[in-house]
Amino acid sequence: MAVTKRDYYEVLGIGRDASADDLKKAYRQMALKFHPDRNPGDEEAPKRFKEAAEAYEVLSDSDKRQRYDRYGHAGLNGAAFHDFRSADDIMSAFGDIFGGGLFGEFFGERRRGPRPGADLLMKLEIELVDAARGASRSIEVGRQEFCGECKGSGARKGTTPTTCNYCGGRGQVVQARGFFQVATTCPACSGEGTRVADPCPSCRGSGRVGTTARLQVDIPPGVESGMWLQLRGQGELGDPGGARGNLRIQILVKQHPFFERKRNDLICEVPISFAQAALGAVVDVPTLDGPEDLEIPRGTQNGDVLRIKGRGMPDIGGRGRGDELVEIFVETPRHLNPRQEELLREFAEIEHEQVSPKRKSFFEKLRDYFTEEVEPEDSSES
Repeated sequence: MAVTKRDYYEVLGIGRDASADDLKKAYRQMALKFHPDRNPGDEEAPKRFKEAAEAYEVLSDSDKRQRYDRYGHAGLNGAAFHDFRSADDIMSAFGDIFGGGLFGEFFGERRRGPRPGADLLMKLEIELVDAARGASRSIEVGRQEFCGECKGSGARKGTTPTTCNYCGGRGQVVQARGFFQVATTCPACSGEGTRVADPCPSCRGSGRVGTTARLQVDIPPGVESGMWLQLRGQGELGDPGGARGNLRIQILVKQHPFFERKRNDLICEVPISFAQAALGAVVDVPTLDGPEDLEIPRGTQNGDVLRIKGRGMPDIGGRGRGDELVEIFVETPRHLNPRQEELLREFAEIEHEQVSPKRKSFFEKLRDYFTEEVEPEDSSES
């Protein structure tokens, strides 16, 4: 059963005409309210925290927001998204939002080496024939790259970031609270340990710029709808010196006009006439490899299934290929011309004299059933 997503504007509690500043403010409030560390034991809080991050990711991107405003959630198919598996992934993706002590004041995130980049998620629709034969697709992925002007430092060309004098370059400050000492993220440098006095004009001091990457995706034969492909190192940027995340692509196979897939077999319903079913015939049936002649045996019944070996889907593990299962649908004519009706009535008279064993058995059972129902109960006196 498909999961219905809430409206992103409703998630953040803003109107559709909200400005970028309104959007950022609303997201800050939601993120702070539902952060898992502030709601221990509340199973709903992590879901709402992730939901708010997903809404912000879409609405803070002008292209995604335009597509969402026009087509709703369906308009985002084919767009790449961060794979928010944890609160740290979200905080890493939106560092500019979480900076300045927003979460450090409460949770004191501690960094241990450069953080790797977040994974990106996207969906890719393909045809059934592509799933059967394999294919290569060109995709576009919106992600960040290090700024070419400042090489990712965030400082204007010719300058360098300076050590943060608030935390001494440690990225954390220690505060005494009663008998305890609590290490929290430095509010001045957001845990970086350095500060940019003269920001790079190209990236406004972030060290990163948004780009669109064009990548090739190789789809293996036999892939099923819902399966994930992974392109390593093609996700979001990490910290300087950290590994880039991965790009995870969910494959969605479009519905085919003839075939329904069941594991590696393909099911195809083929209509035939009453005469073809009774007399037998050779009919053209569709396969993934083109039309093929199929022999219909005499006396074929409605719902009979005929098997065409090796005309199904290839096994993704390379273990052969499934079959095509042709389900016969015998059509009863709705409109008869006088000659057809005359012949059928003649056929019916002859057929009445030659009752098939199955029909004979049915009518005998039916007669016995009603005979037992009407027999009077034994009312003899003792």
